[in-house]
Order: sequence, then C-alpha cells, then structure tokens
Amino acid sequence: MKLSARNVLQGKVIRLVPGAVNAEVTLQLTGGEQIVAIITNASVASLGLEVGKIAYAVIKASSVMVAVD
Repeated sequence: MKLSARNVLQGKVIRLVPGAVNAEVTLQLTGGEQIVAIITNASVASLGLEVGKIAYAVIKASSVMVAVD
C-alpha cells in the first residue's frame, strides 16, 4: 500500500475505549509518546484492533494549529 501522508508513526495499542458509535484508540510510540485517535467501532473491528497489537498512526493535515494561554 502507498499513502500520500508523510507522517506514519508505528505504535502499540495500549487502550481501547468503545463508545456508542466511535472508539478512542491510544497508541504508545517507541519513545513513550502517546497518540489518541477517535475512529468508528466498525473500523476497530475491521482492523482487528486490540490492546497489545501493533498499529500505525497515519497523519495528514492541511493545517496544524498550536495555541497557548
């Protein structure tokens, strides 16, 4: 598979919190950082996601905003 996204980060699923429609998926990266994504429950099932499985965070955004107080 080829992707146009340039940011592909490998991690391990450390937390899955299913909701009514969506699930919160937390990946822990090699350096210890964590990335949290909200995806559909159907996507969790079709990807076979479960705690301990290796997965990838694929990030493509036309803009990233950073703010401080």
